[in-house]
Amino acid sequence: MQPVIPMNGITDMPRLRLIDMALMAAIAATLLAAIVISLWDKVFFYEVFAAEDGFFENGTAVFLLLSSLVLFAHVVSLWTKGERKKAMFTAFYGALFFFAAGEEISWGQRIIGWESSQYFLDNNHQAETNVHNMVVGGKNLAKTLFGPVLTLILLTYLLILPMVYGRVAWISRLADWMAVPVPQKHHALAALASTVVITVIVAQRKWEIYEFTFSLMALGIFLMPQNRDKVA
Repeated sequence: MQPVIPMNGITDMPRLRLIDMALMAAIAATLLAAIVISLWDKVFFYEVFAAEDGFFENGTAVFLLLSSLVLFAHVVSLWTKGERKKAMFTAFYGALFFFAAGEEISWGQRIIGWESSQYFLDNNHQAETNVHNMVVGGKNLAKTLFGPVLTLILLTYLLILPMVYGRVAWISRLADWMAVPVPQKHHALAALASTVVITVIVAQRKWEIYEFTFSLMALGIFLMPQNRDKVA
């Protein structure tokens, strides 16, 4: 007789592992294509492969949105199990990823074609309706906050947390208490590979590729974190 798999939230483990591995394979294929195309034709890389409003930018928004939906599914599961504090933390994470998805495509502005208000025309680096390109005190937030600072936080989460979780007791307890989905080691490896490849590629708009691989990683992590029994 086959064991019954509980269906609290998203818990079909074999299917989740398959999806996670498919996402990692997609990251590998994307990085390989980025290397080959950047060496073959930098103009094609810029104008077609990593074009603005192209496959990777829109794909990033889609996978960030899917990541937020997975987190909101965990919220329902945690709330049902009486884990109200963890559910609220997870709802916050889900809201962040929903916000990131909207920001990636300027909340659909270029898709729908509406005009920015005068405030965004005057204070946004690209005259678009988004926060990450706002200019505050003469500084572009994309370069001062959403660039290096956010990248450092994400790399700490992706590269360091997976290695110390389960080994440093207080970090493990804090991560579980805050319902932080901890990346598995293959997620950390994917993050390291993406960082190395994007760093060595000499091409404009290469960061669109980096963001896309991160969005794939995020979905894989939220589906199959190390501490899934604590956060979903």
